[in-house]
Amino acid sequence: MKEIGRLIETDADVAEGAAWLGRIEPRFADVWAVTGPWPLRRRSGGFEALLQAIAGQQISTASASAFWARCVATGLTNPATLLAADDETLKHAGFSRQKARYARALAVAALDYGALETLPDDRVIALLTAQLGIGRWTADIYAAFALGRADIMPAGDLAVVEAARLLFDLPERPTETQMRALAGPWAPWRAVAARGLWAYYAHVKKREGAL
Repeated sequence: MKEIGRLIETDADVAEGAAWLGRIEPRFADVWAVTGPWPLRRRSGGFEALLQAIAGQQISTASASAFWARCVATGLTNPATLLAADDETLKHAGFSRQKARYARALAVAALDYGALETLPDDRVIALLTAQLGIGRWTADIYAAFALGRADIMPAGDLAVVEAARLLFDLPERPTETQMRALAGPWAPWRAVAARGLWAYYAHVKKREGAL
């Protein structure tokens, strides 16, 4: 059975990964110099974390934060409460019809979240993407933040690919396949590289007055 590999649990782990990345790719060292330490972004695992990832699908970070705040305020963060809620309650919280369907499917799926912590990355991704409404981006986000996996690259994330375009002076945003190829040499710290790209994206947008 494959080993799980390194976990990201503390700011020191992020700093270790960033230092390693800076040695093999100097542009990451440049990013650290302008952004400062990259956020840990660690969260607890389980139903709530996966539901939060579903809530954040295909919307901005600000919208996802507001959406999740409404879910917390209305108690829609556990399976029983969510299943008891009617369509209007879910809609008021911010769930589209499609996301409400995904959320309810997750609530009845009875995933063994504890077992996910013991599985290698590829098995985690396979089990999560087998669930209704969970694509690769959502699975990557859960594995990186809720499980702390150090070598996950959310290559389908808009901010990640846009930051890569800017940082590496690419003619256009890389596709998901191209992004995974670009990130290949960054193993075993690809999840830290993603944190660096998110930090760089935020830095550039703030500089441009877009945040």
